[in-house]
Amino acid sequence: MLAALKKYLMIPRLVRLSAGAPRDHHVAWDRFWSSVKTTGATGDVLWDSGSDHEMQGYVHRLHQHLDPRLPVVDIGCGNGSFTRQLAALFPHAMGVDVSAHAVRRALSESAGLANVSYLVRDMTAPGAGGRLGEELRLLGGGAGAGANVFIRGVLHVLGERDRHALAENVRAIAGADGRVFLAETDFQGNAVEYVSHLGATLRSIPSPLEGAIRGLPMPGRFGPKERNLAFPAGRWELIEDGPTTIETMPLSHPTRADLIPGYFAVLKARNWENFP
Repeated sequence: MLAALKKYLMIPRLVRLSAGAPRDHHVAWDRFWSSVKTTGATGDVLWDSGSDHEMQGYVHRLHQHLDPRLPVVDIGCGNGSFTRQLAALFPHAMGVDVSAHAVRRALSESAGLANVSYLVRDMTAPGAGGRLGEELRLLGGGAGAGANVFIRGVLHVLGERDRHALAENVRAIAGADGRVFLAETDFQGNAVEYVSHLGATLRSIPSPLEGAIRGLPMPGRFGPKERNLAFPAGRWELIEDGPTTIETMPLSHPTRADLIPGYFAVLKARNWENFP
């Protein structure tokens, strides 16, 4: 019992580390990505495992539920690791991120891929979805029927208002024919248990995890309850949902990604003819 409680002695250190994180999420994410020197399994980005293993767990449902003739928009693309994998499944993959530094890195890491593009965009801003849909069509990525949307590890770091705003913009992108696939962390414990799960101890905190604590919004949970609030049944049809696993870079083992319990859902917009 005492051993289990010892991890809570980390609280003062965690509070000190997180105290300087910018409150403005634009500033927080751009500052974070400006400090990233390397990505992948040995890099600086906690949630980039450097592997396609997690994506391979999604491919069956992407094939089953998303129209392969439509383009796909990867919201919160970061360095484009999932955008590039999506480009192998859809005619065009567009990654969008609130951070200009993230998009610059994604462009660099995606050099030579003809069917990938990136934009700097805050997808919680009013009207962002409609404007992005128009830009996608100008790129030749869609014929007006909408686009598929992929969201991985974004909603769990947003507040309820921003989740709702993002969902409305996603609705504008998906249109009548697009589908939405989302995968988010759904860890059942508190913040101390979460960082302990990722290898933090009284003696040390893995560097990528410490960087995220220092500079980024505090993560939360995103499961069925949160999805129902952000994507209410009156505006969205739930096609499928269930548990999944989110992978981080190796933290507790040198060659194996760490795993976080997660939640996935596949959705489509209801009553599109009555949009908005």
